[in-house]
Amino acid sequence: MKYIIFTTILLASQAFAEENKDYPWLESLDPGKGYKQSGERLSKLEMGLNPLERFTGKEKILLVSVHGSSSEGYEWIYPLQTLDTEKSATFFYRWDDSKCYKSSAKRLELYLSRVLEKLPELERAIIIGHSYGGVLVTSLVEGWGHSLSTEIHSIAGPIGFSFTRGSCNFSPPKSIPGKLTFYQWRTQHHLDAAFRGLKNDPQNLNLKESKITRLPETYRGRRLGHNWSV
Repeated sequence: MKYIIFTTILLASQAFAEENKDYPWLESLDPGKGYKQSGERLSKLEMGLNPLERFTGKEKILLVSVHGSSSEGYEWIYPLQTLDTEKSATFFYRWDDSKCYKSSAKRLELYLSRVLEKLPELERAIIIGHSYGGVLVTSLVEGWGHSLSTEIHSIAGPIGFSFTRGSCNFSPPKSIPGKLTFYQWRTQHHLDAAFRGLKNDPQNLNLKESKITRLPETYRGRRLGHNWSV
């Protein structure tokens, strides 16, 4: 029943996108001077896993982006257009980042399971979370059970320590299961407006076998602070 519901939602989403001239198809987004307007189109998508291109069913790579708190969407345009290929099925996961990440993480797992069934030729999954979205995707690491070769990327995510906010809590993973590679992309602490006021960099997760990259200070002529770190 859940599969039928998800398939119906996915098909309905694609049908709606076809009829909506302002739907943010990835190829229609402007990473240049119009990035603000294009980002707004992304950030106004319905809650859930939204397709950013039309699928043939022959795609080999699942590419999923998970935004952070109060995202304006624009930070995703250039990276997704750069990563996307003819073999990719690219999605934007919109979730209520004003609330605890846990229920949204569970929904994302369900969506991903159904996409893997809907697109049976997929060979690889790439899941990227930025900022609070990095917390969400990192929470999936330790319990990841899919057999598909998978990469999970946390970009500028405060994942280095456990925290509790009200009834919401987070504990960093202690291990990485087989067939999964976990990447940490860390901003320069002193340049990140979200973290530079903290004595210790909350991005620093000591996790054996994770791949860690400290981002440069600038890229494409922009300072790599928190928002532009994707």
